Amino acid sequence: MKASAYLAVSLDNFIAREDGRLDWLKGEAGTEITLSAGEDFGFTEFINSVDTVLMGRQTFEFVYKSGSWPYRGKRVIVLSQSLLQAPVGYEDRIELQYGPAAEIWENLVRSGTAHVYIDGGLTLQSFLKLGLVSELTLTRAPILIGSGVPLFGSLPRDLQFKHLETRSYGNGFVQSRYRLIR
Repeated sequence: MKASAYLAVSLDNFIAREDGRLDWLKGEAGTEITLSAGEDFGFTEFINSVDTVLMGRQTFEFVYKSGSWPYRGKRVIVLSQSLLQAPVGYEDRIELQYGPAAEIWENLVRSGTAHVYIDGGLTLQSFLKLGLVSELTLTRAPILIGSGVPLFGSLPRDLQFKHLETRSYGNGFVQSRYRLIR
């Protein structure tokens, strides 16, 4: 099974402000710097390659509150201790699970999952610690926010990745893809 992460980060490797806000993804006068003449930074191709999306509660709540649902036709698993039921209208869109990352991984393998998209900082960190993330796609926004929610946390050992490709975009974003060396 392949597990991938596809994330936007600030130049200083933060995925959100300390309070979870993503307002730093806005440019001058509130225009989104993430959008560039309809460019989706390869997300459509990426999301079409996965069969399962695995995210934490905070990431789910961000997507849910945005009013857009980019995961149609995908199995979506939300990891949460505190979310006891899916919001109205999402009962058939998400599965709520909780447990150790290794156990969740084994359940995914047993269910026949081929390619899982791991979304959200804490969720990604727990699967990185186990060496289960096969590929990282990081899109760096041209901004330093100084403090926030870090993309990476402590690891029990070094994880070495091989650089696969880097692309740059007209809005200043730079996207790099890496594969874990096992």
